Amino acid sequence: MTENEPRIVVGVDGSPGSRDALRWALNYAGHCGGTLTALIAWTPPTLVEAAPMPPVISDEDSKRHAEQQLRQTVDETTATLATSVPVHHEVVRGPAARSLLDHAQHADLLVVGSRGHGGFAGALLGSVSLHCVSHAHCPVVVVRPGAT
Repeated sequence: MTENEPRIVVGVDGSPGSRDALRWALNYAGHCGGTLTALIAWTPPTLVEAAPMPPVISDEDSKRHAEQQLRQTVDETTATLATSVPVHHEVVRGPAARSLLDHAQHADLLVVGSRGHGGFAGALLGSVSLHCVSHAHCPVVVVRPGAT
């Protein structure tokens, strides 16, 4: 990695929107010679209902699931593009928006999908993408569904 290579961070959660964002970021990194970090954030599960009691999921299980989701999403997406852009994997414990902003602090570009696994279907921007657009210290690309 040289100092002149654009540093790109992309949010990945396995959703179709994050796959579109990853695809866009891989294409962009390939064209500009940038370095790419794919980041997935995870938070410990919370109990929503009191009965019946769901099986307890440990922090280690949650982290392992996030690592597997990131690896699978990156592997499948890079295979469909037949790209040789190296992707650094980053698995972070914490809220998605805050984790993306922290890791994009010294990046040249942050790429997110317009909607991930949360929110409701009619939203124009998801809460994470809206928060990133509003608070990032670098340019943010929000990739709409089906963008190439």
